[in-house]
Amino acid sequence: MVLALLASSLFPQRDPQRHQSGDNRLTLASPHIRDILAASPVMPVIVLDRVEDAAPLARALVTGGIRVLEVTMRSPAALESVRAIRHQVPEAIVGVGTIVTVADFDAAVAAGAAFGVSPGSSDHLLAHVAQQQLPFLPGCMTPSDLMRAMEAGFDAVKLFPAKQAGGVEMLKALGGPFPRIAFCPTGGIDALSAPDYLRLPNVACVGGSWLAPANLVNSGDWEAIRLRAVAASALRAVATASGKTSR
Repeated sequence: MVLALLASSLFPQRDPQRHQSGDNRLTLASPHIRDILAASPVMPVIVLDRVEDAAPLARALVTGGIRVLEVTMRSPAALESVRAIRHQVPEAIVGVGTIVTVADFDAAVAAGAAFGVSPGSSDHLLAHVAQQQLPFLPGCMTPSDLMRAMEAGFDAVKLFPAKQAGGVEMLKALGGPFPRIAFCPTGGIDALSAPDYLRLPNVACVGGSWLAPANLVNSGDWEAIRLRAVAASALRAVATASGKTSR
């Protein structure tokens, strides 16, 4: 009883992952993180060193069919880049990734992110997020991580680093004890391996950096990035045509 009360106070119940304000949102009244993951088969993991690259990059990805974008907090330009995308490419669903502290989360909210992503999870971060309304994708790698996320009210997580954690076979194994969890595997995934993940019934989408590599962003080759997005946007259909793999 005492443990149950403690868990309830640490991770208060929430209407899972709902967010209703702001102009950079899905065309839904209150999108769940699963709605966001379903909007694109691939979530580009983006690093931006120059704010001026943000809008043309987002426009290339959206034009190519990829709407959900994760701008990582790995550079000083990240949050201003999110603001630029929100105002100049409103069709994009732009979130903030590499959230590792409560301060990071609050900064993402202030920048107008449509969602947040973390590479891992801590009780302190999950407890803070659970009291907010921003859709959030916590990072997990082990069954214990998943149990912690579930206790905090999450039913969709980022498996990171996916390849190093066991890849497709790891996701198959996790599907048994955690049948209600949806995954966005990220880390070590490319255009060739992505369909193998998307065939799994517990994979909502995959994350990857191959859509917007540094060399193409730095050279401003937006057409090359658009073409990568076109190919990536077709990956869900490719996986569906070849049939979902059973757990």
